[in-house]
Amino acid sequence: MRQPSVRARRVAAVSVSLFLAAGAAACGPKDNDAKGAGGGDSKPQKGGTLTVLNSNPQEDFDPARLYTSGGGNVPSLVFRTLTTRNRESGAAGAKVVPDLATDTGRPSENATVWTYTLKEGLKFEDGSPITSADIKYGIERSFAPELSGGAPYLRDWLIGAADYQGPYKDKGKGLDAIGTPDARTIVFHLNKPEGEFPYLATQTQFTPVPKAKDTGTKYEEHPVSSGPYKVVSNEGDGERLILERNTYWSAATDEERKAYPDRIDVRSGLDSSVINQRLSASQGADAASVTTDTNLGPAELAKVSGDKELAARVGTGHFGYINYIAFNPKVKPFDNIKVREAISYAIDRTSVVNAAGGSSLAEPATTYLPDQKSFGYTPYDHFPAGASGNPAKAKEVLKEAGYPNGLTVTLTHSNSKDFETSPEIATAVQDALKKAGITVKLDGLEDNDYRDTIHDAKKEPGFFLAHWGADWPSGGPFLAPIFDGRQIVKDGANFNNGFLDDKSVNAEIDAINKLTDLDAAAKRWGALDSRIGEQALTVPLFHPVYKRLYGKDVKNIVISDWTGVLDISQVSVK
Repeated sequence: MRQPSVRARRVAAVSVSLFLAAGAAACGPKDNDAKGAGGGDSKPQKGGTLTVLNSNPQEDFDPARLYTSGGGNVPSLVFRTLTTRNRESGAAGAKVVPDLATDTGRPSENATVWTYTLKEGLKFEDGSPITSADIKYGIERSFAPELSGGAPYLRDWLIGAADYQGPYKDKGKGLDAIGTPDARTIVFHLNKPEGEFPYLATQTQFTPVPKAKDTGTKYEEHPVSSGPYKVVSNEGDGERLILERNTYWSAATDEERKAYPDRIDVRSGLDSSVINQRLSASQGADAASVTTDTNLGPAELAKVSGDKELAARVGTGHFGYINYIAFNPKVKPFDNIKVREAISYAIDRTSVVNAAGGSSLAEPATTYLPDQKSFGYTPYDHFPAGASGNPAKAKEVLKEAGYPNGLTVTLTHSNSKDFETSPEIATAVQDALKKAGITVKLDGLEDNDYRDTIHDAKKEPGFFLAHWGADWPSGGPFLAPIFDGRQIVKDGANFNNGFLDDKSVNAEIDAINKLTDLDAAAKRWGALDSRIGEQALTVPLFHPVYKRLYGKDVKNIVISDWTGVLDISQVSVK
């Protein structure tokens, strides 16, 4: 999973990601009735300009270089893919649905072959037809080194793709694993069964790109639209992006995007406090504004909560994300499971949650998987610590581990205050473990050094703060990168922090990947999460909650359990 931007991660629960989701508290039908949410009770209407106020620039606006729907929903207004997320609030929004394709894909040969048929009448912004060859080419160019940045799955999943360098270096050479028997059919041949291929087909790499219009690294300046809006201006590599209607887009071929505004004005590089001030005041054009990357912090939230009008303009979301303690069992004393269990019992999740901004911005976690059905969430608490820790039990287990007089350990974290592994979180852990006789020395590193250290198999510390988020709402991209032994990387970025290489766990991952019944797969992911949790390789701390303001003239608020970001494709403005 691509790591979220620094500012976006912090303010809402000391963490935010590409994909925030709106659980039961989401500002959608369960709260405000999405048809009238924001700006009065009239039905959404077409017209007007929607302004997006963001901290982070919409850089690299090229479908090959974007990671999933990076930058919130903005890319999905221009780039359509074979499948997409269901644009509904809450749990319904965690489902994958057809986009350019007529269905979510037809598996064969034990889910190693996936076939898609394109809808009729699909057109680019210049009126030319969208064909299967355009999608194939769009995928192939995403392998070019100069267009790196997108999700890595295709290189691993497609037969013969591991060393492919794209169509620029090897002119005329394509991927044989992608077949286009006719203009509306595209077939993918995979190395192994992948029941979640429909989720992968939502990635922006599946955007059609007409070969004749490909300008390489300059394509981001004017990518050819397949969605309801086209790029008319891209200033400062995404600092200001102006989108206007693509007249060749047809709502008859697109059930997901409403595309109410005539114009989308994306302004980035703004200070987060300024964004929240402007959204709060909602004066002039700011009344028809939203943000896709800036959250309310604790102080801002306290102010907003005391104002009924402002409180009614806060969208709440839960992204599939976990903040946790990671152990390296190769480093003593963490090679002793009893030591890991003792720390698990000692954790005071209330103090950790408070350090993360309070209960409005963080929810205590005892499971690695988020509390959402699509992930296969299965409740468990193998080392019950209660709300404020169980130091007595921790001391008992520590004695069993051979440390009757306690021990001293070092906790590695980031020094950045705009980070979910911040000094505040580390101090909360330190204080909790002290009650159990465990002295914690804090090792704060600068952000880049921290990342390089915890993801280097040779330098990884024994005890550190970590986090993870899924590329789509399933247990697969949550558990496999962290606990599949075959994904341990000795020379490169390693995310299997516990170096778990359990043949039975690996086999279960393979078995679940064969399932094309995603509900059945979810149950298996949940059971596997509980099983892995017994090994105390991590200590789940909290799942973040996200709070974002929107302007008073913004209507039709939809926040799903896929992204958690207010869905631009659904909103209208007064």
